[in-house]
Amino acid sequence: MSVNNVTLRQLRYFVSAARNGQFSMAASSENVSQSAITNAVLSLEKELGVRLFDRLAQGVSLTADGQDFFHHACHILDSVRDATHKPRFRNAKLRGTVSVAASYTVLGYFLPDLLARFRASYPDVEIDLRDLPRDAIEQAVLSREVDLGVLILSNVARLARFGHAVLVRSRRQLWVAPGHPLAQMASPSLKEIAQHPYIMMTADEAEESTLAYWRSRRIRPNIVFRTMSMEAVRGLVAHGFGVTALSDMVFRPWSLEGKRIEARPILDVVPPMEVGAIWHPQSAMSPSADALQQFLLHAYGY
Repeated sequence: MSVNNVTLRQLRYFVSAARNGQFSMAASSENVSQSAITNAVLSLEKELGVRLFDRLAQGVSLTADGQDFFHHACHILDSVRDATHKPRFRNAKLRGTVSVAASYTVLGYFLPDLLARFRASYPDVEIDLRDLPRDAIEQAVLSREVDLGVLILSNVARLARFGHAVLVRSRRQLWVAPGHPLAQMASPSLKEIAQHPYIMMTADEAEESTLAYWRSRRIRPNIVFRTMSMEAVRGLVAHGFGVTALSDMVFRPWSLEGKRIEARPILDVVPPMEVGAIWHPQSAMSPSADALQQFLLHAYGY
């Protein structure tokens, strides 16, 4: 493959299609025609010699090759975005400390790469990072113990108490083993999923947020196992002990044992997982904290 044949626009359209799960939604997000998204994906598939998406009745889903390329494409786009970012303190050698509290999912699947990129731009800013549950993060922000909280925003109680911004909306999909009956369906409904054993993730209030959208359909999942371990969920799903529904942010197409996991869009409307930042609404931020806040908003803010 010649690198000269791949453009940043193609990568951006591909990433948008992967995040939205539909070419039409990606086109709307990028303010282009659907054919522009389709042509960009087809060109990438031709250049790479692999199929990046499974075309389904309700949209598209990344293949294993597509999932791998997605991470590379995101890294390229993030690097370009950081290189063209004009820091507020570009003419000063910013020093200081910024305190950040983050929850389980955010720490494991979202924040480390962002903090590494921030440190590359501000090497003399020290990051005081704390691992806290959601309610403790809220209290730490309100008491000014930390400058910023980064967490699953859709779990925050009384969000209006905080300054806040959505950073990522991550689609929830069904996870299944390739040989599972639901894997043969393009877009299983919650009613169809309820007929099979369900593995419930409990960390970061996942069970509460999951049951909320199940209750809205007046259906209950057939929960056979609860765990705080993401790798346990992957292993059990990959070995066919059950299925689960989790966000694309935490999806990986393989278990630790190397068993394949596939994702399928859910027919019913399921809310995305929203990751965001919160801060005290009245406190003036230090220059270091302000720099990190602006960096997060520039990198991902909606």
